[in-house]
Amino acid sequence: MKFWKMNGAGNDFIILNNLEEHIPHERLPQIARTLCERHLSIGADGLMVADAPQEGGDFRMLFFNSDGSIGEMCGNGARCICRYGYETGLAGEVQIVETTAGTVTGERIDRRLYRIRLNDPTTIQLDSPVEADGVRYACSYVELGNPGLPHAVVPYANLREADEQELRELGRKLRRHPAFPKGVNVNFFEIIGEDHIFERTFERGVEDFTYACGTGTGAVVAVLTLQGKASGHRVRVDMTGGTLFIDAERVYSQITDLYLTGPTNTVARGEVMDEDL
Repeated sequence: MKFWKMNGAGNDFIILNNLEEHIPHERLPQIARTLCERHLSIGADGLMVADAPQEGGDFRMLFFNSDGSIGEMCGNGARCICRYGYETGLAGEVQIVETTAGTVTGERIDRRLYRIRLNDPTTIQLDSPVEADGVRYACSYVELGNPGLPHAVVPYANLREADEQELRELGRKLRRHPAFPKGVNVNFFEIIGEDHIFERTFERGVEDFTYACGTGTGAVVAVLTLQGKASGHRVRVDMTGGTLFIDAERVYSQITDLYLTGPTNTVARGEVMDEDL
């Protein structure tokens, strides 16, 4: 199998072209688990598979977390696969990508910079506090797309100086909290300036912090825009792996358009030789 290794702000992925490889879909979860295992294989946060479109798009994106579970969508992954689609001839300067959560439109800004329209928020609950170990945490709940990709948006004071292990344990508890039947991506954030946010995401399916989360940044900015704490226009979100920019169009109490802009990086192209497969 031929593969590309890419990352978007440190969120890294392996990409396979199933229009050429013709891998049975039932094998993809095992392939994801094997190839995404760091130290034992290529290593990545997730596996993306470009497949035949079903609804008139340029191609379909199948996304698998590193544990083999299916992901509805991935913002940083979508930006990377948009570049992959452009550079492999699957799409043009504008990319129409079908995902499990709905169609995503991408736009090539320059060689490395891509902008995508994230799936629309289908659920936003601004005041959904949760309790863990006797402590009550302010929380908002957001789902993007249909079926919805679930996000908990949690303010956390002094996030940049937070104890890593304490934050990880809290992320682990909130990720499987009974308040979230589908499980959730836990997005901790801190406002550090005007339209400037620091954010960290404990990701469902990875079961740890990732260097960045595109849909997570979109969920955070959507909440803050509705709360009047961000303008919604080119809001800067810093994460461990880099910086993303979010534009959120507000109409009364709804977010009607949500855009994610950020860098892509092609790390390697080659052939999978993993003998465990």
